[in-house]
Amino acid sequence: MACSEERAEKKAKGESTLGPNWLELPREVTAKILHKLSPFEILNGASPVCPLWWEICKDPIMWRTIDMTNPPPYPHSKLVGFCRLAIKLSCGHLEDISIEDFCTNKILKDIADSGSHLRRLRLLKCEKMYDKGLSVVVKNLPMLEEFEISFGDLSTYNLEVLGKCCPYLEVLKFNKKENKEYQCDDEAFAIAKTMPRLRHLQLLGNRLTNQGLLAILDGCPCLESLDLLVCSNVDLSGSLRERCWKQIRDLRFPEDLSDEVGIYVEDEQVNYDDYYECDCGCDREPRNNRRNDPAYEAYLVEQYYASL
Repeated sequence: MACSEERAEKKAKGESTLGPNWLELPREVTAKILHKLSPFEILNGASPVCPLWWEICKDPIMWRTIDMTNPPPYPHSKLVGFCRLAIKLSCGHLEDISIEDFCTNKILKDIADSGSHLRRLRLLKCEKMYDKGLSVVVKNLPMLEEFEISFGDLSTYNLEVLGKCCPYLEVLKFNKKENKEYQCDDEAFAIAKTMPRLRHLQLLGNRLTNQGLLAILDGCPCLESLDLLVCSNVDLSGSLRERCWKQIRDLRFPEDLSDEVGIYVEDEQVNYDDYYECDCGCDREPRNNRRNDPAYEAYLVEQYYASL
């Protein structure tokens, strides 16, 4: 009632009863606002609003980074269509793309055709891809620096193709569900053989053994961080553990999270520096005592549940 009276009063005084005219905003300001939306919100909501917004939304600069994780509950075909459209709108300027759940070989082909400048590729829980599609895409990504595939298949052959065709690769995250049934070092050998520039490696739930780990330590001399969470076939005792501590700055052991916590975290952010021995002589606890530290174990559990 009060709002109606206020609008009537404004109308009597000749004042506008409408809100701000978004079309009067400078184009640069509108572009910054739209860029904060997800690709799904842009393609399904913002771009059809008016010709100006459509012109802004189809600017290739808007699509240099495409994050299609946590997709809305759309039909699979609609998600694929949105993703392919976003890649097409990048017009070859694509630098960073993340896809969760719905990546297909057709999408991979689009990335291969438009991703000559791509620096990061993340594929999470994408089960509708095939080896041939992955091998085709990595052969066309010479500038790739970071590659992640979690809860999906990546053959040893494709790992070798990735290492040979992407000479600037520095970050590899190859995560899978734990499998204690058998041991296999083929993937570790492929990484050691073809990725000498690697600096950050995450192998959650991998089936590698001590031999595979030694091959990685020998073949990747630039390695700074190594995550072996739930790699249950690795026995880090004695000289091997000591070598890992000496060679790797950020290291997570297979047993760092107890069985009660669950399998592992897909994208866990743990601040390792909080628990590493400091070289400045301060009183920070030495890292070789962390294994039996209840506070440290509680911290890991807390980080795990926070990331779910």
